[in-house]
Amino acid sequence: MTFGFFDFLTLFGSLSLFLFGMKTMSEGIQKFAGDKMRSILAAMTSNRFAGVFTGFVLTTLVQSSSASTVMVVSFVNAGLMSLTQSVGVIMGANIGTTTTAWLISLLGFKLNISALSIPLIGISFPLLLNSRERFNSLGQVFLGFALLFLGLDFLRGSVPDLETNPQMFKFLQDLTGYGIYSTFMFLGLGTLLTIVLQSSSATMALTLVMCNYGWIGFEHGAAIVLGENIGTTITANLAALVGNVYAKRTALAHTVFNIIGIVWMLLIFRFFLDRIDYFMVHFGLGSPMENPTMIPIGLSIFHTVFNLTNTFLLIGFIKYLVRLVEFSLPSRGKKFERPHLEYFSSGFLHMAEMSVFQAKKEVRKFSELAHRMFNFIPAMIIQTDKKEFQNIVEKVSKYEEITDRVEVEITTFLIRISRKQLSGQAAEELRRMRLVSSEVEKIGDVCFKMSSVLADKRKEKTYFTPSQRSDLFEMFKLVNNAFELMLNNMQVSVHEARKNLPRANKLEMSINAFRDQVRDAVIVDMEKDPTHVKSAFYFNKLITSCEKIGDAILNINEAIAGINIE
Repeated sequence: MTFGFFDFLTLFGSLSLFLFGMKTMSEGIQKFAGDKMRSILAAMTSNRFAGVFTGFVLTTLVQSSSASTVMVVSFVNAGLMSLTQSVGVIMGANIGTTTTAWLISLLGFKLNISALSIPLIGISFPLLLNSRERFNSLGQVFLGFALLFLGLDFLRGSVPDLETNPQMFKFLQDLTGYGIYSTFMFLGLGTLLTIVLQSSSATMALTLVMCNYGWIGFEHGAAIVLGENIGTTITANLAALVGNVYAKRTALAHTVFNIIGIVWMLLIFRFFLDRIDYFMVHFGLGSPMENPTMIPIGLSIFHTVFNLTNTFLLIGFIKYLVRLVEFSLPSRGKKFERPHLEYFSSGFLHMAEMSVFQAKKEVRKFSELAHRMFNFIPAMIIQTDKKEFQNIVEKVSKYEEITDRVEVEITTFLIRISRKQLSGQAAEELRRMRLVSSEVEKIGDVCFKMSSVLADKRKEKTYFTPSQRSDLFEMFKLVNNAFELMLNNMQVSVHEARKNLPRANKLEMSINAFRDQVRDAVIVDMEKDPTHVKSAFYFNKLITSCEKIGDAILNINEAIAGINIE
């Protein structure tokens, strides 16, 4: 049998249709769910057992753990799901792959979900033509499902047919007589087949066909099943290559989880198979070791018991698994002086609606950077060591460069995703974030000017009076309170942010009132003692700068709440 260039294009096109369907479906779900997406996922993964159930149902529906794990990786990539939540879903996905084997073994056929594709397209078309955004998004979901199922069906049809080309795998009979080496060879074959087919469910179907022909026995079929658990991780790892560090950690967690399961299973492999054989004989089903017709049932039991056991053994160690992958893939974003933004990504996982959540996280991190930059100013005032003072000056200068660059990167990212199809709510959130990003950059500029003022003051050997110092630190305290409320508003809903607006206005009014109060006091102080003119000059500049930061913070709070958006 030959496999020409046209056959390769057919295979590649089928895989592309599958991936495009997944992308279309995912974007449609995001647009349809909108702000509810986070709460929906939180409910589905509220605890580790709910996450396992979610993964099981998802994989049972799409008949591909590869598809479901890629979805999970994309959710983690967008910040919609935490790494801890994703591990539970991945465990459930492994259990979900067992349903295919039972359908084949008990019913003698594979559930043909692709038959739903054309009716789904029929449902989606009028919805896509509907002018209402919600209906349009729902139509996109149905269309994505249809394309995904069609892609899976074409993918299965574009690989060589075993029944009409049995010679392709008949050579496997010659590989069964090498003991433990045969087990490893068939484990590798299972891995390779799953990588090629992009579905462990499809590989299970092929394994049962090979056992049915009598080319391989129960032991070697079980080894192929183990190999599927490695092969199914490849798709998620490939998808994560274009994702952020959180997506890569999720894919790695999937790999580590499956490898741990295979290691302990290989240690008791013969014993485990003997127990299944004993169980089946005891219940009158026949021995899969001796009766080839019983191998499909035996493999279904093996596949199910293995995945259930592996999940129950490791479900209590999820936090340690998370720590392991976080240690293996550390985040550069832990340092503010990072060369690239932490949550943004490109490529296949770069989905417009999800990118809104990514942008929210990055904008908040940008705001935390500005807050940290502001707190260098009080440190400069109390610092007496010349070298340490200069180190802080250099830090502020470096942070100012970072804020300029980050503001450009965030704005560029927001403009890029605004060109894509977005829900009206998402488009409004983008406008808010662009304003917030601009205001945060202004805060960075003001902080840099304040550090320059303090550097000039030090050169002129001018000192603040105790009263001026006390007033400055009182002003810093007010501004820090405003910062804390702003950062809190970035984590709550728009409704909660609006409820906090009166408090934000009150804080800004307090900053303005304190500025007016100390400014009048400084004038009186200068009239009493002219020697304080220089210190009063620098004092006023710092107080005025703090008031400007207060104005910027109020603008940010209003933007978050959807008020006064230009």
